[in-house]
Amino acid sequence: MPAARIYQRPKNAMQSGRARTDRWVVEFEQTERQIPDPLTGWAGHANTDSQVRMTFPTLEAARAYADREGLTYHVVPAPERKLKLQAYADNFR
Repeated sequence: MPAARIYQRPKNAMQSGRARTDRWVVEFEQTERQIPDPLTGWAGHANTDSQVRMTFPTLEAARAYADREGLTYHVVPAPERKLKLQAYADNFR
């Protein structure tokens, strides 16, 4: 059975909003080594499970899916949000 990773999508560094960061993602881990394609040179393999990424509204829903499908999984905790509070005047000190 393939192993899965459940994590909460982090905020993109290029965006200021927090859109879709409340969703939980189930992603399958790679089980075999990637080999370069002789024609194009792109890395790939025959197992397409590592390309599958599913989103769920809650952690419990993602865990329920993994349990129902018999997947072994580990949950990666969401990173702690660090707010850097500063005044605009601090830029000129």
